[in-house]
Amino acid sequence: MPTPSDRQENRPMSLPTPSGVALRALTAAFALSASGAAFAQDAAAAAAPAFDSGNVAWMLTSTLLVLLMVVPGLALFYGGMVRQKNVLSVLMQVLVVYCVVILVWVAYGYSAAFTDGNAFFGSFTEKAFLRGIAAETDAGGLPEFLFVAFQSTFAGITTALVVGSFAERIKFTAVLLFAVLWVTFAYLPMVHMVWSGEGGFLAHRGVIDFAGGTVVHINAGVAGLVGAYFLGKRLGYGREPIKPHSVPFTFVGASLLWVGWFGFNAGSALAADASASLAMLNTMVATAAGVVAWSLVEAIAKKRPSALGGASGAVAGLVGVTPAAGTVGPIGAIVIGLAAGALCVWGVNGLKRLLRADDSLDVFGVHGIGGIVGALLTGVFSAQSLGGTEAGLAIGAQVWVQLVSVLFTVGWCAVVTSLAMLVVRLLVGLRVSEEDERQGLDIVSHGERAYEG
Repeated sequence: MPTPSDRQENRPMSLPTPSGVALRALTAAFALSASGAAFAQDAAAAAAPAFDSGNVAWMLTSTLLVLLMVVPGLALFYGGMVRQKNVLSVLMQVLVVYCVVILVWVAYGYSAAFTDGNAFFGSFTEKAFLRGIAAETDAGGLPEFLFVAFQSTFAGITTALVVGSFAERIKFTAVLLFAVLWVTFAYLPMVHMVWSGEGGFLAHRGVIDFAGGTVVHINAGVAGLVGAYFLGKRLGYGREPIKPHSVPFTFVGASLLWVGWFGFNAGSALAADASASLAMLNTMVATAAGVVAWSLVEAIAKKRPSALGGASGAVAGLVGVTPAAGTVGPIGAIVIGLAAGALCVWGVNGLKRLLRADDSLDVFGVHGIGGIVGALLTGVFSAQSLGGTEAGLAIGAQVWVQLVSVLFTVGWCAVVTSLAMLVVRLLVGLRVSEEDERQGLDIVSHGERAYEG
């Protein structure tokens, strides 16, 4: 029989204790869980779009720059040109119209502008209230929420531009109702026709509109002219002086517009790239040319250049280069700025008298005329042979396309604006009473005065 020592040497191995089994199982489960979590993280990272941080940062900045154009830029530019008794009404119209349009844009405007539909409209419901868009949704390399925000500023400022034509005599409720109707049936289809892709009515025909010559400036300018006809002339217009109450306000507003316009034009490249750099330089030199041209024309015609004219020349140069900013060279941009600055002087003087419209703040004279000049010359100077970026561009054919687009925009906007004005007149009326107009819209519409004493 085996000895005790033999039994010791040949005894079976001891089994693990229950606590050892649990520990090993827990360790294995933790390792499996960690491995699964790492796999899930890797899969999520692979699925999420990788946005270029530089592009995102530039577009965030551009969005804020365009907001700067409206409040305070446009508000001060317009506010300084009206009489003291109406300055608050203009500031409020710009601010509240902009805000109303931002809400319309989120509700259905973005969807109608940038979804598939027909040649004129997208779907009003596909992305209504931004349905289906998340923080990581990609829109051409940008977060779609950022693209929505950037484009909302364009919708807001375009509609706010229009109110300058009928300042000092329109009801506040009429302005707001008109803004909703106009942005829906004038602005949104123009965006879809030009910027939504090759299926758009004007995009399909090859129009070049980098940042909004047709969509923004001609559109707003024509709307302002039609609106001025519907509202009629201000009391005393043509018989007594109606002078700006604060040229420094307007000068500061124009300066802020110039700064903000770099977001408007260079931001339209939708990336921090060579195209944005070209648009930025073009915006700089065309604006400078616009100021010089306007001042020279005034110096020749009126014997002295005015500060109001210099500020207006800056805006004219900005407007003119907007459709061309990303496709023409710097020399082409200078020519466009010179042409826009010089012709807009005529637009706010000789042409205005011919049209016999009280366009209070010269929306058509600057934005309409400047936009038309810029849109047509875009077809010339975008050719690579003249320093532009478009290789093989047939100048004559492209100018024809640009002209057709201009004429279509004028017609579309004139019809829509007329219908919108008729609806507003029927529902709430357009114009304040003569007594209220004499008293001033600051007190009548808002119960406040800009200046006490």
